Amino acid sequence: MVKHIILWKLRSELSADQKREAALAIKAGLEGLQGQVPGLKEIHVQIDGVLASSNADIMLDSTLESPEALKGYAVHPAHVAVATGIVRPNTELRTCLDFEI
Repeated sequence: MVKHIILWKLRSELSADQKREAALAIKAGLEGLQGQVPGLKEIHVQIDGVLASSNADIMLDSTLESPEALKGYAVHPAHVAVATGIVRPNTELRTCLDFEI
């Protein structure tokens, strides 16, 4: 099993309302991948309850069956559509940590 964790910072030029709208769209898009991507066991996007001590706005916490499943997830058309159509246009910084569990 593999954990795939991403932290994003939303674009600084977005207003508070635009940031909330973007975060909700990212959450819906990524969590909507459940059941669509082979090997994706769990996916959760955290956007609420973020404390002021944080330096990220959004966290993706996902579990995949294997390193090969992670590679497949990265290029799966449904994931690519969310990443290019929703995530990248609204974020300015991405940090990733992948590890086996």
